[in-house]
Amino acid sequence: MKTRILIFALMLTCYCSFAQQDSQYTQYMYNTINVNPAYAGSRGVMSIFGLHRTQWVGLDGAPTTNAFSINTPINESNIGLGISFVNDKIGPTNNNTITADVSYSIQTSETYKLSFGIKAAGNIFNLDTNKLNPQDANDPNLQNFSSEFSPNFGAGVYLHSDKLYFGVSVPNFLQDTKYNDNSVTVFKERMTFYTIGGYVFDLTPDLKFKPAFLTKVVTGAPLQVDVSGNFLLFDKFMLGAAYRWDSAISAMAGFQITDGLYIGYGYDRETTNLKNYNSGSHEIFLRFELFNRVSKIVTPRFF
Repeated sequence: MKTRILIFALMLTCYCSFAQQDSQYTQYMYNTINVNPAYAGSRGVMSIFGLHRTQWVGLDGAPTTNAFSINTPINESNIGLGISFVNDKIGPTNNNTITADVSYSIQTSETYKLSFGIKAAGNIFNLDTNKLNPQDANDPNLQNFSSEFSPNFGAGVYLHSDKLYFGVSVPNFLQDTKYNDNSVTVFKERMTFYTIGGYVFDLTPDLKFKPAFLTKVVTGAPLQVDVSGNFLLFDKFMLGAAYRWDSAISAMAGFQITDGLYIGYGYDRETTNLKNYNSGSHEIFLRFELFNRVSKIVTPRFF
């Protein structure tokens, strides 16, 4: 009984923290458009990205995330466009977000571009009270829950070259409380501030090393800091590790299957007491890019 109570308390704590923040990713350096609209079109080709994340495997009601995005530059202009869809499931909640991104890039030097982006989003949040197993099925606080829609918007700035990237963004300026007409607040979406960056070092002609970081600041939630280091061998094989401050350690691997197709995998292991009640988190993604004769990348970019 004590064990069940402890698991419930840990899950509730993590759930509340997660519900106030955007989706969590280990391989954030390959999925930047979900947090920064200025990334749209920055790779110079049409990029199609799909990701599945299963968090805290073995723990009932643990988060799962599915993400899909397409972004592309518009011909030879300075404009980039993107569209994204993210589905988050945590316990009895199901959260769907679709976003549209527009970016504009300025060539600041021979090697650097500075991009500005804006994001418009629509969110549909649903709470399935049948999964709550309430002791009192007639509790008025658990009645008349239906799907709720809320709009949002965001903006970001992204500086990048073939070697370096750095961005700041706020993907959700509007704060929103779901089911605030009930006496209990189920879900709060709060403004999130991101910084992200990385640099690629050429250690040898065949070996690259990229340290990277991401910070996430949410009002009322702990600061999240992710740091990582990835090695790329022969522009084909990637191996890396990451640390999420006071939360988890991660291992990553990737393979450039063809010029346009890349697959990546990440595994997280909690460093908190929650590690005793799950077997870790798994994340896998595919990225497919469409090249033409002008835009084809001879050496794949490492982010």
